[in-house]
Amino acid sequence: MSALSARSLERRFLLLTSTRWLQVGVVFGLTILLALQRGLSIAEVGVLLSIQGFVVLALELPSGSLADSLGRRPVLLLAAIAAIAATVLVVIATDFVGFALALLVQGVFRALDSGPLEAWFVDALGPDVAPVRVARSLGRGSTVLGASIAVGSAAGGLLVWWAPVPGLDPLVLPFLVALAIETVHLVLLAVLVDEPRVRRARPAPPARTDHLPSGRASPWTTLRAAIRVVARDRVLRCLVLVEVAWALAMIGFETLTPIRLAELTDAVDAAAIFGPVSAVAWGVFAAGSALCALLVPRLGVVRVAIAARILNGVFVAVMGLLAGVVGLLVGYCLAYLAHGAAGPAHNALLHQRADARTRATVLSVNSLVAGGSTSLLLLVVLPLSEGIGTAPVLVAVGLASTLGALLYLPARERAGRRGT
Repeated sequence: MSALSARSLERRFLLLTSTRWLQVGVVFGLTILLALQRGLSIAEVGVLLSIQGFVVLALELPSGSLADSLGRRPVLLLAAIAAIAATVLVVIATDFVGFALALLVQGVFRALDSGPLEAWFVDALGPDVAPVRVARSLGRGSTVLGASIAVGSAAGGLLVWWAPVPGLDPLVLPFLVALAIETVHLVLLAVLVDEPRVRRARPAPPARTDHLPSGRASPWTTLRAAIRVVARDRVLRCLVLVEVAWALAMIGFETLTPIRLAELTDAVDAAAIFGPVSAVAWGVFAAGSALCALLVPRLGVVRVAIAARILNGVFVAVMGLLAGVVGLLVGYCLAYLAHGAAGPAHNALLHQRADARTRATVLSVNSLVAGGSTSLLLLVVLPLSEGIGTAPVLVAVGLASTLGALLYLPARERAGRRGT
């Protein structure tokens, strides 16, 4: 248990969240542009993104169990070091192999970074903290996340447009700024993430090999325990499966939006419009997360999660129904508003079903289902949109994703029995 107050812990969590995601905003979309500028084809860029995705999928569960077994702090530090290495590799990459190595290391970073900061914060708050308090703090964290990406995106675009350093490629400067932010983030992690050591109550028998010298369970023991928890806990199983429906909606507002925009205008105009609108959308995402923090004490975590899931899908469908660029982008921003509100509520429900031994691994299971669903559904949704058009597919995936709200009902029943 941390000696810090809940307010002090939250301040640390929010600061670390801001430094973690600010650098993402600064280089938002620029890795693809830099690779294209340095001679790679669009097909090669697609392969690069697949490499990163498959690395994350392969390491998601092992990295989560590593955080549960070794501790959140060492895994967070390893992730920050991997982020720095990946950015350096992107800057110096000149061919496909160089970029492939950079994206591979970036995949390692994303897998290691998936969950341990949030798990550390919730563990530090303690098991007796009310779920509403956790959801409110996570809502503020998502607000900071969205605001950081929005500010970073605007700053990165300004740096490219301004090109203040003569002789330096304008596309490289944002990566150097991101590198500085990542270094600051590493230092802050080392200073601010204080994790108590876990001691054994009695010496382990010599034959046992499922515990580390620190007294923590080994990564594979933790992984098996987390998988058993998900398999046996009906509420947790349903929460994880919500990600399948969520993946449908995200394909709509993340992947199909620029394609639909290019259909309504042209590729050049779409690129010019989509950058600033993305910054606005992340700002709206932050507002949605703040709204979640306000609504949870009044409506409860489960009701907010259900409403956000339904509205997110409806707004994606609206993107396909409304005519013209303005209608598409209004629906896009509204989808991000609901997306921002959905995340903190969903994660708060996950934390209610996990404990300190398996928390990061449970979050990784959730991320694995999300990433795996997205990868598989893309193979269906994109060819379908090419065949019948993006507008009807936006309507279909949006409406289908609202069915994910039904998977929150077991959590609502459990909350009702507890009287929370």
